[in-house]
Amino acid sequence: MSLEHVDVAVVGAGPAGAAAALAARRAGASVLLLDKADFPRDKPCGDGIAADAVDVLAELGVTGVTDGYPAVKRLRLVAPGGGEVARTLPRPAHTVPRKVFDERLVRAAVAQGAELRRHAVRSIRPDRDGVTLDDRIRARVVIGADGAGSVVRRALGHPVNPDGHLAIAIRGYAPAVGTEQLIRTTSARWPAYAWSFPIGDGSANVGYGETLRGTPLTKAYLVNRLAELLPGGPPTGLRAHHLPLSTRRPPPGRGPVLLAGDALSLINPFTGEGIFYAVLSGALAGAAAAAGPQRAAARYAAAFGDRLGRHLRHSGFAALLTRRPSVVDAAVRAARRDGAVFHRMVDLGLGDGVFDLRTIGRIGAAMLHKRDAAS
Repeated sequence: MSLEHVDVAVVGAGPAGAAAALAARRAGASVLLLDKADFPRDKPCGDGIAADAVDVLAELGVTGVTDGYPAVKRLRLVAPGGGEVARTLPRPAHTVPRKVFDERLVRAAVAQGAELRRHAVRSIRPDRDGVTLDDRIRARVVIGADGAGSVVRRALGHPVNPDGHLAIAIRGYAPAVGTEQLIRTTSARWPAYAWSFPIGDGSANVGYGETLRGTPLTKAYLVNRLAELLPGGPPTGLRAHHLPLSTRRPPPGRGPVLLAGDALSLINPFTGEGIFYAVLSGALAGAAAAAGPQRAAARYAAAFGDRLGRHLRHSGFAALLTRRPSVVDAAVRAARRDGAVFHRMVDLGLGDGVFDLRTIGRIGAAMLHKRDAAS
């Protein structure tokens, strides 16, 4: 059987894969976009689309991805100790079901010349000049954007994230209560939280997630925790999914094989957000892949580090600090008193923001004030 040749093969057509295909096509490469599912298809997720993700897609020439879904302008964050802050977001967010959002991105990639094909990749054989997939497809560069259980990642020899760097969440849909995003954290089984993100049609994406710590968690347990934190009618469409946290990432690539999105463990450890990381890493990988197999991984690693390196160091530091629920309690108190602290926390959790000394000082002062009041 003769091999089919293509410049870039993208494994996985979710947000990371579609963004990679778009970026590679904009650079003039031929692109084959492979996914094991037909589109549209559902994907368990919080469905939250931050403004930063929309910006990346606009840079790729994709607009209208949130059309029909009203902006969500406020966020309410409830701390483990019960304190809360509710403020206007620095920039509005949207809640777009992945069945809709992913379909829009895939169709945009196809409209730009990428070929979409239903195909489950099983065999990956890289060499110095390219990669052979399933003894059928020969690509100069392959981008693995195939999620938390990435076949491409396993082919590179990288194991799944260990406990402490891997979360599990369950997501469903329920009647919306209010028009603001809600994140309710809890000290029980910390770090853990429930969320409710209104879609705009009277329903909301609701869910509960926590970091794994060596004990298998059942669906019944996750459903019960969700009901305890967000009481109301039983949600429909409940599905669970793993979240590989960015605190334990493999190298971005090796030779002519690159990783993006969840396959690169790009889930914010502070919030569980992953769509912004997915489209940004996909765009960077696609641009690096289009330049050819020679030094593709090095090009991608350099671009990735320049764009996200400092932010990921800060988000990892935030995850380390917030292992103590009292730190989150203090951060919420500081954000309630100071809108700039709230904005900094949102940028760190939903985009590529970083901490600054002022924010750290405000949170530290809130911790000291609590201690003084208790003594």
